[in-house]
Amino acid sequence: MGIADIVRKSEQLMNKVGTKRSAEAGWKPSITGYYGYGDEGMIRVLARVLMRDPDEERMDNEATANSSLSTKAQRGFRQFFTIQVGGHPVTVRAGNAVVEAHSNENGYVEVQVKDHGLEPGWQKVTIEAQDAEPVEAEVFIIEPGTKIGLVSDIDDTIMVTWLPRALLAAYNSWVLRTNARKPVPGMSSFYAELLKRHPNAPVFYLSTGAWNTYDSLVDFIGKHLLPKGPMLLTDWGPTPTGLFRSGQEHKKVQLRNLIIDFPNIKWILVGDDGQHDPLIYGNIAAEHPDRIAGIGIRQLTPGEHVLSHGSAIPIDDPETTGHAEAPYVLGKDGFELLKEYLKNPFPRERKLADVEDAQGVNG
Repeated sequence: MGIADIVRKSEQLMNKVGTKRSAEAGWKPSITGYYGYGDEGMIRVLARVLMRDPDEERMDNEATANSSLSTKAQRGFRQFFTIQVGGHPVTVRAGNAVVEAHSNENGYVEVQVKDHGLEPGWQKVTIEAQDAEPVEAEVFIIEPGTKIGLVSDIDDTIMVTWLPRALLAAYNSWVLRTNARKPVPGMSSFYAELLKRHPNAPVFYLSTGAWNTYDSLVDFIGKHLLPKGPMLLTDWGPTPTGLFRSGQEHKKVQLRNLIIDFPNIKWILVGDDGQHDPLIYGNIAAEHPDRIAGIGIRQLTPGEHVLSHGSAIPIDDPETTGHAEAPYVLGKDGFELLKEYLKNPFPRERKLADVEDAQGVNG
């Protein structure tokens, strides 16, 4: 038995004991609904079932009703102390459809719902779980005929995080209050321009960050006027093959899933060169050259690179990591990316717009 197996089994045992003891102390299962997504044919509903102290949950609900970020702010480490409920019965009610499911061993729920009958745009579904209060979760239904979508990294792309350097990442995620994170300048302006040109474009936030940070990320995105969108996060901890999950693999899998789920959409991918976004995006563009409309890479300063990964130069050079397979823009922040984009919008994006205009005239 390898170290990863030992750690994983220990985690499962600790969680089983924690679930039992918390239940004996009067705690109840509680559902956290995440933004889901889909189209007229199928949606993915995302949630998690955790044990919660009813008194603490009541106080959190009061803080949410207060709607003050300063009131809801908490030390980041509180987000990571959770007791997940595995194998718990869950019911999802979405439009015309009802689906029965169970949470996985880490408490996560991902349910595909077909024939739901929901209209395009943001809609609500209901998630129920045994012994828990029902909750509503939002899902984004993509407009039929949508041709462009946006995928954005989070850490050091829209939010100054200095990942994956361990100590700084721990300080930013565990110590700073959740409303103290700083935005990357100009990213809201860059995304606003993209959505001005493509009003129906879905926006996805793809990150190696943990689902535990979901609520603080939703607050951050709203506070800094970034577009609302589903998040594709991950779960920290051991896997069957290692002590930690692969961030690169998580991003590759999620990007491929989007390409498969929405075969008529071309994607604009935005990330930074502090991690491996240039390589990941370049490889995806090489694998699916007809599905990537363009790539935007935020270039960290030498100082940010040192803080991020210990070297003053990028881990992956955008010029040599497959970007030739797709048009791209580079810039130190959102303002520079917007400036470069306005000078030379992505050719594939322009070509697509020309085709749509021609179809409109012929129609």
